Amino acid sequence: MPAYFFNKEVEIIDKEQVLLKNEQIRFSKVRVIDSDGKQLGIMSSREALEIARRKGLDLVLVSPNGDPPVVKIMDFGKYMYQISKRQKEARKKQKQQEIKQMKFRLKIDEHDYQTKLKHIRRFLGNGDKVKVTIMFRGREITFTEKGKQILERIANDVSDIAAVETDAKLEGRDMWMQLKPKN
Repeated sequence: MPAYFFNKEVEIIDKEQVLLKNEQIRFSKVRVIDSDGKQLGIMSSREALEIARRKGLDLVLVSPNGDPPVVKIMDFGKYMYQISKRQKEARKKQKQQEIKQMKFRLKIDEHDYQTKLKHIRRFLGNGDKVKVTIMFRGREITFTEKGKQILERIANDVSDIAAVETDAKLEGRDMWMQLKPKN
């Protein structure tokens, strides 16, 4: 992704790292590393650029904080391709944890409770967090203790595979708690 840095177009790898190449490198002396990893020594950036041009490659600033700054002779397009492949592979291996939600009513039948509990166990088994909500309608809000008992029962029933991340809270007409899978 090109961006502008001191009125020059440069490549940005991530938010912190800006890659300068060829004429954009404006240091008087630089330490040069050849394309096969050998050090060519300290020389002016103009000389290093000439060596890179003779080889048909680019001069890329690797470490601007070094004393003197370190540049490397490489194929810049190939280098950017390798970086994008690494970033894509890292994103592929990341597991995005979702928060699933399961809603209960105060007057839930035993069979419905067991079915919903089975779903909660499946969500936790897949590595997702689960937000369990008890919904109160009308005058049911006066029985918040019964709602808390249902949440405690759920926590006890899944205690072998889950831990309570957030204890029971009453917000408006809903009481909820959050469960996370045990490692």
